[in-house]
This record gives sequence, C-alpha cells and structure tokens, in this order.
Amino acid sequence: MRILIVEDERDMAQVLKAGLEEENHLVSLAFDGVSGLEVARACDFDVIVLDVMLPKLDGFEVARRLRAKGNRTPILMLTARDTVPDVVKGLDLGADDYLTKPFSFAVLLARLRAASRRQDGQPTSLLRVADLVLNRATMQVFRGRREINLTATEFRLLEFLMRRPGVVVSRNAIVEAVWGFDDEVNDNTVDAFIRLVRRKIDDPDEEKLIRTVRGIGYALRANQ
Repeated sequence: MRILIVEDERDMAQVLKAGLEEENHLVSLAFDGVSGLEVARACDFDVIVLDVMLPKLDGFEVARRLRAKGNRTPILMLTARDTVPDVVKGLDLGADDYLTKPFSFAVLLARLRAASRRQDGQPTSLLRVADLVLNRATMQVFRGRREINLTATEFRLLEFLMRRPGVVVSRNAIVEAVWGFDDEVNDNTVDAFIRLVRRKIDDPDEEKLIRTVRGIGYALRANQ
C-alpha cells in the first residue's frame, strides 16, 4: 500500500515509517496539518494515517478539507483523545477509523488493511506508458518483457511520473511526493535519482520515456 502518515511526533512517525516499510509498504511523512494536506492533495495514497493534534491545522480540519474537495482516500485517525465527542467528530468529518494511542503495531496493520479494502474507487494497480508497466499491487515494473528492479525510492519516483503521463512536474513537486517533508532533499538529489531510473528503464535501443524540461523539471511521455 501507499501510505501517508501525518504525525507531528517525529520519532513516532519515523518508527511507524520503518515498520511499515519492513512490511513492503511505501510511506510518505508530513509533520503538520498544512504539509499533510498538501501532500494528500498532490499524490495518490491507499490510506492516510492522520494524527488529530497537529500544528498549523489539526487533523479534524485536514479530514474536513479533503472530503470537501472529493478526496475519498480512507483516513485512519490517531489520537490520545478517546472521548466519545472526539470520536464522533472525527467520524462525522469523514474519517474511516479511529485508533487511540498507545496502540499495537499489529492492530495498526490490521486497521490499515481494513481501511484499504473499504476504499471506493481505489486507484488501479496497473499504470502503463508505452511498453512500460508498473504494478502497484506486486511492486513490479516491466519494460516490454524485461523486468526492472527498482529501490523503494525509485519506485515512488517512477509511480509519481507515470500517474501524470505527459505532464511536466517540478523538482519541488517530486520532492514532496517521493520524500515528503521528512528529509532534506535538494535538486541534485532529484536529478541523481532521475538518472538512476533512466538507466534502468531507458535502454540504449528503446524509446526514451523520461524527458528533461530545462528550468522546470521532468515529464514521462511516449513519442506521439
């Protein structure tokens, strides 16, 4: 699954990220409500793990704004506040489930699986541009009949580009989608990862799919 964690307790967020990545999930982090809302709107996720007590914008307001804009991604709210009014408020604003801190990691995994199964209009598992195919369910990428091995970061980068075929995306947009707000990533890092992915998917005898748009960013598109 592709999971967004919006949690201002950075140590906890990093622990959750590490645990979920060990379970082969792709995880992005944001540490305040404004950043979480931006990332949730910019990228496609299977589940959003959303803390209630966030700086800048609380989790209730993040959930309300996402639902108001038609975002139906399942939301699992995390909170130390388990009073009935808080639970009711979160669910009424569009949260799909509510988990009170502290919690078992095994329970979190089960709740995430359940939330993902309930998702309406779940994004397709297969993305295709020309003869390049990315399978989100199996974490596999093929160029024609050739399977391509990607790291987790390379996979997130390629998925982000393939979800926007032909669209020029800036380096800043790539940073937010691939690394989130948990790392200090600069343009050189983005360019380095683009080169790594290019080498793997664009063999010398194949059509080049990743295009550089100087001064702006990158686009993934096939020749017309």
